[in-house]
Amino acid sequence: MRIAIASDHAAIEMKAALHEWLVEKGHEVADLGPADGERVDYPDYGYKLASVVADGTAMRGIALCGSGLGISMSVNRNPNCRCAMVSEPTSARLAREHNDANVIAMGARLIGIEQAKACVQTFLETAFEGGRHQGRVDKLSAPPATATPTSESA
Repeated sequence: MRIAIASDHAAIEMKAALHEWLVEKGHEVADLGPADGERVDYPDYGYKLASVVADGTAMRGIALCGSGLGISMSVNRNPNCRCAMVSEPTSARLAREHNDANVIAMGARLIGIEQAKACVQTFLETAFEGGRHQGRVDKLSAPPATATPTSESA
């Protein structure tokens, strides 16, 4: 599988470890940076990751920063990306099954490398269920100008 991975300076070590592990598992991995631990701005790398996932260059993306929050927000600015912040495999599984997430975000200051690997493995191995979830996922890529909740969601 073609996977893109990006981080900020706080997650550079986790990015390197996941990159190496994914290559060992036979995946084609594009490391979108940064190349070293010098301070960078996570939105720059989140936007870059979102771009290659949205255009199909990568099938899935892994976004990393200190908390996972900031980079996930930047990835989700692209309407063709569904980035889920995860910290354990159950969230990764549900993000794929119910939300067809094509990117996951994790916080290097919040989880260790073994937990991150478990999340990534689950994310990559889980299929989208479709069915009742499809209409909701479609709405994520085409939000109305002014969203109004339906009676079901109120």
